[in-house]
Formats: sequence, C-alpha cells, structure tokens
Amino acid sequence: MKRQVFGNDSWLQAAAFYLRYQVFVLEQGIPPELEFDELDRRKPDYFVIFDGQIPIATIRYQSDSKRADWIRPDRFCVAKAYRKQGIGRQLLVDYEAKAQKEGYLGSVLSAEASAQGFYEKLGYQPFGDPFYEDGILCITMEKRFKVH
Repeated sequence: MKRQVFGNDSWLQAAAFYLRYQVFVLEQGIPPELEFDELDRRKPDYFVIFDGQIPIATIRYQSDSKRADWIRPDRFCVAKAYRKQGIGRQLLVDYEAKAQKEGYLGSVLSAEASAQGFYEKLGYQPFGDPFYEDGILCITMEKRFKVH
C-alpha cells in the first residue's frame, strides 16, 4: 500500500536520503558530497511516498532563496522500478497544492534536460540558458500558480 508522508522528522529525512543516494549517487554518479548539501543540514521538510516500508519517491520542500513567495522543489526523484506510473507527477501536483495553500505564487526549479518534457506537461516553462549542475545538463523552469 502506497502512502505519502510530509515533514522533517529524522526517520523521514533518512528515507529521503536513502532514495536520493540510490538515484542520484549510485544511478546517476553524482558525488555524495554534492548531492547532500547545506540545505539538508537545516532539516527541511520532505514529501516521501512509501510502498510499504520502501521509500519510492521524494522531493524537498522549500522556498526559493531569491523570491521568498515562490517555492523551489528540488532533490526530486522516483525509484527506478516505480517510474512511468504517474507517481512523480502526483507528488509534484501535491507539492504545488500545498504551496498554493500556503500562499506561494509560483514554482522555480532546475530540471535535468532529460526531464524537461515531464515538467512542460505540468505547466512549467524553460527560461535562461542550459547549464551543468553536478555534471548533469539542466535547464531552469518556472510555473506561475493560478490565483483563485
């Protein structure tokens, strides 16, 4: 049974770190000292989806450092065996819904170039030039939330 948990409890951060290590460090080859950064030391909130006791998707919840009324979803990943099932899409939709309820105006993120189409389907628009982050080609993308 799948369940989604939000917060910054140590066990939840450990589950997010476990998944991030699997995807970003082992699968994509990002050095762990780059993957686990200063923001992690501040005990940010995470969304984590579990299948039983196994973390299968995660995303870090935080405001953007340049625009405090925008969110900056990052460290977003889905376990390889669970991709292409709509789990990542649902996680980002839930993330944005929480942010909108909290008064955020939009979302800005660094997308891996290979995931640009995924984000575009969810309403994100690319801006700026592509760049390398942790050795991976990325593009900045943003989405303004609709005001209700």
